[in-house]
Amino acid sequence: MKTAVRPNTGLIVMLLLVVLVALALILMIANPDLRSRGRGAEATVDPHEGQVYLYDGFDWVWMTPLEGVPVNDFVKEEFQMIGNTPVYLGSGYETILGVDVSEHQYEVDWQQAKEAGVDFAFIRIGRRGYTEGGLFNDPWFEKNFQGARDNSVLVGVYFYSQAVTEAEALEEADFVLGRLEERKLDLPIVYDWEKIDNEDADIARTKDLDMETRTDCALAFCKRIEAAGYDACVYFNRNLGYYGYDLSRLTDYRFWFALPVNPPDLCWPSFYYKMDIWQYSFTEQIPGIEGETDMNMLFMPLPQDNSSPAETTDSPAPTN
Repeated sequence: MKTAVRPNTGLIVMLLLVVLVALALILMIANPDLRSRGRGAEATVDPHEGQVYLYDGFDWVWMTPLEGVPVNDFVKEEFQMIGNTPVYLGSGYETILGVDVSEHQYEVDWQQAKEAGVDFAFIRIGRRGYTEGGLFNDPWFEKNFQGARDNSVLVGVYFYSQAVTEAEALEEADFVLGRLEERKLDLPIVYDWEKIDNEDADIARTKDLDMETRTDCALAFCKRIEAAGYDACVYFNRNLGYYGYDLSRLTDYRFWFALPVNPPDLCWPSFYYKMDIWQYSFTEQIPGIEGETDMNMLFMPLPQDNSSPAETTDSPAPTN
């Protein structure tokens, strides 16, 4: 009869421990993060510290916020679509609706437009060509300006810029001021620089303009406008706002942000920075305006009561 061989339990346990230690060492060598944890949590660095995660119009990206630029204080829950129109339901602003028009809308019946709810208008006063760079009057400006005024529509103006130097931006500002002839405005004068994205994009004189130069041009235009006693504003879409301008250099001026609604997913001005005007449609049909036009919402801050209860309670009269 054979004697059964007992397994060496101690040896098996020792071998298992050796294997586990070897696996742990391999994992730590392969994963630097595990090594940093072993040295303490303070060694772990967040690669996105100080950044915000946002949608830039093409993708979700991490972005470092610009210093000194006020942040958008709207939230999407404050907006609701009623028909094709977004409505602001928050308590921080009063809002009114308005259009921006040019020769493309031809003759506007401003009485009809006013009755349809148009309370303000930005009227194009002129433009610069994007191939040869000439300056042109908008042929419908005078008629639109007077028609809006006659029907109690608040008026601002905009210039379609294709400036590539500060000197050209100043020339554009002087062009605007010369045509206004010191007329009073209710709303700002807007610097409307736009990228050419049609079939002529490759021959546009502005196609290689960089952020710094574009911002220099906007700054020069706005400074000249404000020196003449008017308010200045810069117009941009999401791409220009994030990548085309250094907005930290333009905080002395109003911001007009363009982003059309796309219900039900997008019904609010989704942009990281604060704006004064939101262009929410490029295809609005308004009585009195031929064809499609842009539609905008103007935000007017309401006074906020930030006082504490102690500050609002009447103090008792002093006694002798």
